[in-house]
Amino acid sequence: MKDLTRGPVGRHVVSLAAFIALTMIFQTLYFLADLYFVGRLGKEAVAGVSLAGNLMFIVLALTQSMSVGATSLISQSFGRKDRAQAQLVFNQAMVLSNVAGIVFGLLFFAVRGVYARRLAADAVTAALGIQYLTWFVPALFLQFPLVIMGAALRAMGDMKLPTVIQVATVLLNIVLAPVLMFGWGTGRPLGVAGAAIASLVAIGVGCVAFVLYFLRPASPLRFDSTEWTPQPRLWGAMLRIGLPAGGEFALMSVYMVLVYDIIRPFGSAAQAGFGIGIRVVQALFLPTVAIAFAAAPVAGQNFGAGLGVRVRQTFYSAAAMSAAIMFVLTLLCEIAPTGMIRFFNADPGVVAFGSEYLRIICWNFLASGIVFVSSSVFQGMGNTLPPLAASALRLLLFALPAYAISRQPGFQLRQVWYISVASVTVQLVVNLWLLHREFGRKLAREAPPTAQPAAAT
Repeated sequence: MKDLTRGPVGRHVVSLAAFIALTMIFQTLYFLADLYFVGRLGKEAVAGVSLAGNLMFIVLALTQSMSVGATSLISQSFGRKDRAQAQLVFNQAMVLSNVAGIVFGLLFFAVRGVYARRLAADAVTAALGIQYLTWFVPALFLQFPLVIMGAALRAMGDMKLPTVIQVATVLLNIVLAPVLMFGWGTGRPLGVAGAAIASLVAIGVGCVAFVLYFLRPASPLRFDSTEWTPQPRLWGAMLRIGLPAGGEFALMSVYMVLVYDIIRPFGSAAQAGFGIGIRVVQALFLPTVAIAFAAAPVAGQNFGAGLGVRVRQTFYSAAAMSAAIMFVLTLLCEIAPTGMIRFFNADPGVVAFGSEYLRIICWNFLASGIVFVSSSVFQGMGNTLPPLAASALRLLLFALPAYAISRQPGFQLRQVWYISVASVTVQLVVNLWLLHREFGRKLAREAPPTAQPAAAT
């Protein structure tokens, strides 16, 4: 465990973010490699696999609902030096995540066909989407316990060996995907199903490795079957913190569904272009998401220890880092959007739709980065309702005008992207105002240390 209540705040954020970013780099490399190989199967395959992106946001919403609450309570418990309470929260979070994962897996496996046919632009895309989801939904189930174990380690500031485990599983996924998709060495190509099977195997190996890590005698948190009896009060405490944060990802899923519905009349090229564009954006957001994830445990431990000034410093340091990175990435998307899309699929229609999306949507990068950081600081302080309210407002400001404009003659997709940029800008302003109010309510203004009295003579 790492004590985050002492030492420079910025250094703690950078240290944790470096390990988180390393994990995310390899995770992103997998997503991009997967997208590259799927792109070789045609634009319908890209569009079909992209349909799983909506389900991934739903899983993120559900897992965040539990992991954010667990991270907040565990980090605050360690800040108060209450290890027994931290272990209880960890074990209860594991039970809750497994129950939620089973329910999710059974439900979405049953409706995967209806889901794919409803959102796909054509029958071929729908069929490929169903093939992919048949194996990918079980992989999503395994994300539930995996995310909780990662959240507990993040709350402790322990990221070294877990990073190695996650990097190894991502590399396994990258190797397995083309072998299974194209039948290299086996002579039995599985197509898009092979990509999903590779994900299932890799995530399963990662779960086993994390369990073995927690079984070490030196682990500060241990699995304890005596603490597995459900405690509704503690579940409620975690969900009160986590549900609003999960709600933010649920709203992202709603955003994705709305966009797919709006662009469906433009055909599979538009869906593939958007699918590639959103994957590229997720890859580019990696550094700022790592910074935001690092800010939550730093803010949480210091909030639990009653160090209000250090909580403020956590936000200012993380926001400055994020803003600098996102400014550079905005320039990159303005300079070379076409090349980033063409790398994954050279179809002229896909490139045109995807590059236009990147060129416009990059103007909300700076605002999105600071929104991520402010939301994570809210999580560390144990109040996630304000950022959820800002996200809901953003979705409302996007959905109503976007649907209204899409029904007008001469409608073009770029109008939707401009509306998205404007709505995120409003979200940033609201988030910052709410965070300033939260600081004033919950953080005592600590007096600067006074000089030591002179020794008596």
